[in-house]
Amino acid sequence: MLELIIIYFIGKYFYELAKDFNQNKWLFVVIGVLTYFVGAVIGVVILMALDASFAFGIDWESRLLLTFLLMPFAIASCYLLYTLLKKRWQKTIVISKDEIDEIGKEVN
Repeated sequence: MLELIIIYFIGKYFYELAKDFNQNKWLFVVIGVLTYFVGAVIGVVILMALDASFAFGIDWESRLLLTFLLMPFAIASCYLLYTLLKKRWQKTIVISKDEIDEIGKEVN
């Protein structure tokens, strides 16, 4: 249930980001949610390697434990993608010529 709430908010933030920069909204919602799952898979690989190396004794059958262990990896991957997209799109904002012509004129 917790994952569904997190996925909802990830989709919401990516939707608003794409809307602010006039990008395809639903495409970036899907990309954001897929990034969450890819981050979780990367987290599993890292935790499995660490568990094999240092014998942490992680209970791999407990879904709740795995959810809490993988959540930081998944959220961090979404945050990284979000900030990269935002920085890239902010660089591509172009001021239209009409706005430049209006600089210095009095507002009615």
